[in-house]
Amino acid sequence: MDTVSGVGERADSAGLRLPAQGRALPPPPGLAGSPAGRALTAELLARWAEPHRRYHTTAHLRAVLAAVEPLAALAGDADAVRLAAWFHDAVYEGRPGWDEERSAQLAQARLPACGAAPGRVREVARLVRMTATHSYDPGDADAAVLCDADLAVLGSAPEEYDAYARAVREEYRHIPDEPFRAGRSAVLTRLLTGDHLFGTEAGRDLWDRRARENMRRELAALAASS
Repeated sequence: MDTVSGVGERADSAGLRLPAQGRALPPPPGLAGSPAGRALTAELLARWAEPHRRYHTTAHLRAVLAAVEPLAALAGDADAVRLAAWFHDAVYEGRPGWDEERSAQLAQARLPACGAAPGRVREVARLVRMTATHSYDPGDADAAVLCDADLAVLGSAPEEYDAYARAVREEYRHIPDEPFRAGRSAVLTRLLTGDHLFGTEAGRDLWDRRARENMRRELAALAASS
């Protein structure tokens, strides 16, 4: 999603810490064994490193992949979830919905040439599209794991959360302060008032309490700056 995403390496039951930013990314599952797979990996890394990005960078990708791991056993197809993490913001222009659709189309166009099975390609594309809204049916384990990993940044330590919020603001620097505050406040309020912020019990144990503290703190700061 364009305003919320993930974090990595367990610190305690209230938060999950990112590994060091310089640590190598784990390769996309199934792509290391062929020239086409290696070329696709290079393409994805180049996309995540585009200079206009501020939050949706390789650091975000690394964080989501790390956050998937403590939840991976809950997924029906953990490698599809990992591939979807690689693709979920591969196209990023700050256009909600459009970015996710184009990222899903990229997965559908590129993965078959790398030997991915048709069913897995469909699942990856479906999961990427799901990150536009983080809405999915009960029992959709793959979607729950990916969406929880994407949202895990909300439950990070306060200083990490504040850096995330600043980076999101930089990505929306073309939007004036007042409409940004209104839109951002609406997103945070919607997340706080939903039935569950995290879809898995493990995600709730790891991130829910601190996420709610962080979002309430940001909402107060947005209100004070208006």
